[in-house]
Amino acid sequence: MAGQTIIPLLAIAAWSGTGKTTLLKKLIPALCASGVRPGLIKHTHHNMDVDKPGKDSYELRKAGAMQTLVASQQRWALMTETPEEAELDLAYLANQMDASKLDLVLVEGFKHETVAKILLFRQECGHGVDELAVDEHVIAIASDVPLDVSVPVLDINDIPQIATFVLDWLKGNSSPSPE
Repeated sequence: MAGQTIIPLLAIAAWSGTGKTTLLKKLIPALCASGVRPGLIKHTHHNMDVDKPGKDSYELRKAGAMQTLVASQQRWALMTETPEEAELDLAYLANQMDASKLDLVLVEGFKHETVAKILLFRQECGHGVDELAVDEHVIAIASDVPLDVSVPVLDINDIPQIATFVLDWLKGNSSPSPE
């Protein structure tokens, strides 16, 4: 589409308890140190709320506002009520991100989406290698054991290696600058 910048999406997908958040908490600073401006979309199965009961913004939203934007000098947050939505739409969520401020959007979860993804595998998590859903969207697997798979296998504990892989992938997936 003309005028719309597409931000590359890269999902970090795994079974619960494999360490998605732990890995991202280390990977994001490594990417930042390399000059990449990452965004993040995190999927949760919980009924989450970033607002606090008793605060004006919470009370006004609960009064019926379908969108509430809370802003301060340090940050702002937009909350949108979606009770009628059947399921989350990753493309829609990604389009809400400010492409002028980001080079990459990391996605935690959304393992069934058709976006590039790095799967995580830890032997002690109780799942077998044969249960890994390696499809055409999987660009690598970060694992704590060697795997015989058709995609690159990264050391799940080697953040610099994973960051370098992501940077190389990003270079190959960045939109060319308009001339």
